[in-house]
Amino acid sequence: MAAQKRALEESSTSHKSKKTKGADGKPSNPPLATTSLTSEEVDFPRGGGTSFTPLEVKTIRAEGVKEANEELFEDAQTQAKAAKRRKRKSEGKKAAGDASADKNDNIRVEHLNYKRMNIGMKILGQIVSIQPLALIVSLPNQLFAHIPLTNISTQLTELLEGAEESAAEISDDGNDEERVSQARIPELSDIFHEGQYVRGVVTAVYAHGSTDVSVIAKSRDEVARSSRRVELSLLPERINAGVQKADLKTGFASNFFIPSILQAKSICIQTISAAVKSIEDHGYALDLGLPDVSGFLSFKDADKGRYKDKKLYLGQLVDATVSKMSSNGRICNVVADPSTFSSSSLSEVTNASSVLPGALVQSLVTAVNPSGLNLQILGFFEGTVDQVHLRHDHAENPYKIGKKIKARVLYDYSSSPPRFALALTEHALALIPKQKGDATLQAAFPIGLILDSVKITRLESERGATVEVQPGVQGFVHPSIIEQKFLQVADVEVGEIVKGTIKKLTDTGLFVSLSGNIDGVVWPNHYADIVLKHPSKRFKVGASIKCRVRVGAAVSEQVLVVDKDRKRISLTAKKTLVDSTLSVISNFEGVKVGIVTHAVVFKVYEKHLLVEFFNNLKAMVPIKEASETPLHSLADSFPVGRVVRVRIIATEPEHTRIVASIRQASAGFKATVTDISAVEIGNIVQATVSEIHKDNVVLTLQPTQVRALISLKNLANHRTLSVAQLCASLKTGDTLEDLVVVTRNPEKGFVIVASKPKAKEALPSKGSLSMETIALGQLVGGRVTRHTRNGTLIKLNAHIGGILHPTDTCDDYEAGVAFPPIDSLIKATVIGIDQSRKQLALSTRQSKMHPDRAQTIVDRDISDIDDIHTGDTVRGFIKSVAEHGLFVTLGRDLDARVQIRELFDEYVKEWKERFTTNQLVKGRILSVDPITKKIEMSFRTGVLKNPSHLSAGDLQIGQKVEGVVKRIENYGLFIQIENSKLTGLCHKSELSDNKDADVDVALQGFREGDRVKAVIQKVEKSKISLSLKPSNFGEEDFEDDDAQMDDGSDAEESFGVIDEDVIEEVDPSEQGDVSEDDHAEDDEDDDAMVVDIDPSAQVFQPSSSKKSDPSPALPTPSLKLTGGFQWSSTKPQAEEPESDSSSDESDVEASSNKKKRRKRKEIEHDLTADMHTKMPESNADFERILLGSPNSSFLWVQYMSFQLQLSEIDKAREIARRAIRTISFREEQERLNVWIALLNLENVYGTDESLESTFKDAAKANDSKTIHLRLASILDQAEKPEKAEEQFKRTCKKFGQSSKVWTLFGEYYLRRGDLEEARKLLPRSLQSLEKRKHLKTISKFAQLEYKQGEPERGKTLFEGIVDSHPKRWDLWSIYMDMEAGQGDIQSLRNLFDRVLAVKMTSHKAKSFFKKWLELERKIGDEEGSQTVKQKAIEWTQRANAS
Repeated sequence: MAAQKRALEESSTSHKSKKTKGADGKPSNPPLATTSLTSEEVDFPRGGGTSFTPLEVKTIRAEGVKEANEELFEDAQTQAKAAKRRKRKSEGKKAAGDASADKNDNIRVEHLNYKRMNIGMKILGQIVSIQPLALIVSLPNQLFAHIPLTNISTQLTELLEGAEESAAEISDDGNDEERVSQARIPELSDIFHEGQYVRGVVTAVYAHGSTDVSVIAKSRDEVARSSRRVELSLLPERINAGVQKADLKTGFASNFFIPSILQAKSICIQTISAAVKSIEDHGYALDLGLPDVSGFLSFKDADKGRYKDKKLYLGQLVDATVSKMSSNGRICNVVADPSTFSSSSLSEVTNASSVLPGALVQSLVTAVNPSGLNLQILGFFEGTVDQVHLRHDHAENPYKIGKKIKARVLYDYSSSPPRFALALTEHALALIPKQKGDATLQAAFPIGLILDSVKITRLESERGATVEVQPGVQGFVHPSIIEQKFLQVADVEVGEIVKGTIKKLTDTGLFVSLSGNIDGVVWPNHYADIVLKHPSKRFKVGASIKCRVRVGAAVSEQVLVVDKDRKRISLTAKKTLVDSTLSVISNFEGVKVGIVTHAVVFKVYEKHLLVEFFNNLKAMVPIKEASETPLHSLADSFPVGRVVRVRIIATEPEHTRIVASIRQASAGFKATVTDISAVEIGNIVQATVSEIHKDNVVLTLQPTQVRALISLKNLANHRTLSVAQLCASLKTGDTLEDLVVVTRNPEKGFVIVASKPKAKEALPSKGSLSMETIALGQLVGGRVTRHTRNGTLIKLNAHIGGILHPTDTCDDYEAGVAFPPIDSLIKATVIGIDQSRKQLALSTRQSKMHPDRAQTIVDRDISDIDDIHTGDTVRGFIKSVAEHGLFVTLGRDLDARVQIRELFDEYVKEWKERFTTNQLVKGRILSVDPITKKIEMSFRTGVLKNPSHLSAGDLQIGQKVEGVVKRIENYGLFIQIENSKLTGLCHKSELSDNKDADVDVALQGFREGDRVKAVIQKVEKSKISLSLKPSNFGEEDFEDDDAQMDDGSDAEESFGVIDEDVIEEVDPSEQGDVSEDDHAEDDEDDDAMVVDIDPSAQVFQPSSSKKSDPSPALPTPSLKLTGGFQWSSTKPQAEEPESDSSSDESDVEASSNKKKRRKRKEIEHDLTADMHTKMPESNADFERILLGSPNSSFLWVQYMSFQLQLSEIDKAREIARRAIRTISFREEQERLNVWIALLNLENVYGTDESLESTFKDAAKANDSKTIHLRLASILDQAEKPEKAEEQFKRTCKKFGQSSKVWTLFGEYYLRRGDLEEARKLLPRSLQSLEKRKHLKTISKFAQLEYKQGEPERGKTLFEGIVDSHPKRWDLWSIYMDMEAGQGDIQSLRNLFDRVLAVKMTSHKAKSFFKKWLELERKIGDEEGSQTVKQKAIEWTQRANAS
């Protein structure tokens, strides 16, 4: 349009035109231009013309250029600044993105629990139980939920709601069968099965303890009770919420059926939960829960899957797979094939809400955490897998970052951004129930099954412990379960005392919580011993009662009834039953006649009572057994609920009937007994034998017919017979006269009698005896009352008693009785008087009672320790059998110890069986300590301890030695030199000085075991030549031998237990068969030697003519004989026979006499005993012994040693391997002994390769650590320090978690004096050991420093320990013991002051004060002891004040 021309002043620019100046210099307005155009000219004339003048145009252009330049400069600066800001902003965003990425890379793996569950969460579960009105579902992470009947589907709910109306209509028209069939509601078991996986939505989460679900409220099942807290819904409209109609189209990822044509194009189909809406002509119409979309399942497709030959019910849920959408998008065809459901995977989705639980999705591992995995699923969403849902073999085949795997969606976290929990376990991926073998997990491991051992695989602070039950089967242990005493009702035993918490008190009973979810009930009749009118005053929830309170009000009850089927426990709070110590009767099998127990009156009848025991077991009490006095009314005397004491008097198993008595259970009840009032103590009676028992004889007194007992030993002593001889002669019906009554027992109706003592010397009357009138050496008489450890107690009169020590009974222990029978009357002499205790020390030794008569004393009286000397042979009685050996009584207040190693010459494993208290034993004194009065004794037949062992280097030519003939060959004698393991050869030419003598006959005069004296002739290369020629010896040698023979007669004696029975039976026969002349002749034969050999110079025969041990330096196995082993059948002679000095007797005659004597000895000897007691000397001997003891490592090692002596190294190895194969696998220690022996053999005789090979075999067959340490010890003892150190290093590397290995290594270094290396081990060990072993290890190293290093360094280590752990009293004690070994009493005093300043119990303080006092007495002074006592008093006062 046309516009009026703008004036110059109104130009569009903001700049004004330049004004012209006049001549006067003042600005003036320019003159108006004149134009021919009209005022209506256009602004933009055609053709590019302008209305401005050239000057105006030039001015406008200059101003425009200036403004443009200014604006361009400002824009460049602004852009640079903006670019810098954008760069910083992008860098910040990038850093934040990196941090966010790092953060997202490690998403926390959370465990599902009740607190993390929220309403609307979709979750995958498995049906574990089908109830009438609900489903019990197992959820991930040990959780349970329930699905009410009304939360299955809308159609099923409509059927339930219309059931009542339909039933009413059907009742009006009973002929309408079709409507009846339509109205049928399916059971839950018809449409679901256990083990089935279902998708659910959380609809409610209840707080703990506030659940009251009506559908499962009455269930007692633990799983059902646990499922009350969570409620789920299976409604398709809730499950499929979020799935769009577009998701059902072709191309959307699914985890179900994929037709082949779609598989070729890599297209997936969606899976969905649907409910049967109606039944049509060709299939089922389904409700998918999506608007404007209905599902259809044809009968053909239904028959292909799980529902083959089964009819689907209305409202039944179907796991459907989308196969095709109709063209109009309103009908969705589906299939129901479970195999396709479990095998197909989801690869892409349009949104997170379309991912349903149970979907199998493609995933990428983004992070591996100790608690599980982080995954990226479908390329968009984050997911986590906790440890529980990983494969069972993930430890062997770990997951790696970047690996693509398939996982099953368990639930969503309902968070933003979306996040899912997934599972990788085999059964979850396959959607099948987890199985163990052919059975399901529930069937293989039912509730209540006890697992002997499980392996803890993981500990989690917020959850508990994960354990491996079996390979591939894991279990979970909650911390609260470990603290529970009872896990199930079956764990509670009837009659057991339990503690619980009052839960609720109602009119019907008192409910008590026992442990976990186990409850019990106390019925009103068991509240107390009496009827409580107001139970609420006594039992209040949360109020404390008499018992100790822990949580709420703790009560103590006794389990009365356990109903395992109904899972109910009945309790009783009756004080009498709870505190009862009598037997508990809970079943008929435990009922025995005579048992006294408590019962409760259950029901009262007119003529009898019914009483109840535990476990509903009842008994009948007749009215005559209810009370001693007649009762008018049983109901008044015995109200229901009263606790009574009853005795079982009869049982009838065929009718399961029990008869009890209240009257006979009373404390004052007396049974009918025989009247013995006619018999008084001291009466002389006559009796007939009724019964003969092992120790006693039952008599019937005449004419009173009172039953009596008499001891067999008492009767045998009176008749001077042995017990065995008395039992052989005594018969039932025999009459015994002159019996005296010594004890009466009116309660039991019998008496005890004894033989009337024979007339003896008159003793002082009991009335005249008093402590003032009794003198030492006086003869007194009394009655044996009791046996104690210290001897026999004898009653002299009413006020004076005496004690007879076993060693004071007789002068020959074998001939007397150490402990006279109880109630026997004896005469003794007083040897000691104790005025304070009014007790006498008595003795029945004939040498004490009649000192003026000549007596033969076999066992001398040892009254003081000075009477015993080292080397003495004494006899005594076993006082006690301890773990470390025996204690033998030698005299009054004198006991000797016999250690285990001193009991036998050979190794005996079960040695305790061979000894009993009061046995008579014989041994040799090893050491006597007069200060401490400690005596060491030995039963071994060898020489005294610590003999000097000779070596070949100690022998010199011409030296005279003693020995034992070990072996006899045709060319000479092999003699083992005494106190050594050396054996020398005496050639037969060195037997006699007479060159014409028949040396072969001389050889026949020697026997194996004969003691001889010889002279060293030659020593070269361990070969020793000996000579027995008489010319090599002088008269002084003979004189020494005579003295040694007297002493040496004991050296070969049999020690140990004395067999009294053998001695009694052998002596008479020997005395009857052998005359004195024969004895003399035998003695002469023993000493006579053939040819010209001087018997006194060469042969040392013991007085008892027994055989010597052929190898006394080696232990020999012996027979197990209770009373010892007699080497000969005759007693040793008291005196040494005179030696025959004549050498002119005929050799033939001497030889003939010796042959006769040997022949007689062969008749008298039991040669089988010799076979078992002599040392094996050949392979056959060892094989014979090993047949009887194949598991004895001692014999096998001796067999190996025997082969080594013969230089049979390979055979020794073979025997060791054979021993390992032969010894039972249960005898681990025996097998270990053989392995150690084999290692020693290889170390000495083998090569490094053979030693290493044997070591590896031993480590496989035994405890590897033990073998490693033993080999290091062997190398150390063999003086191979480099190899020993290498072995220790190898052991520490393999067993770095063992404190023992490090301490032994440190001890090795310290023994070698390498202190620095030993100290370097401590920090190294602490890096390898568990933290709980640190204190123990530091303490061990500190002790080693005290013993073998620097005590000051050990003190520093202990100071560090007690400073960091001031209440470790055991470490304080060790510290004190180490300091006590240094003898610094002041340092010990400081330690005790410090430890007693720490707060502790009075018991612990008492032990420290006692220890302090003992140390003050040992290494301190009297003043220190007094200080300790004063401080103990002060400590006690402070403790009482506080």
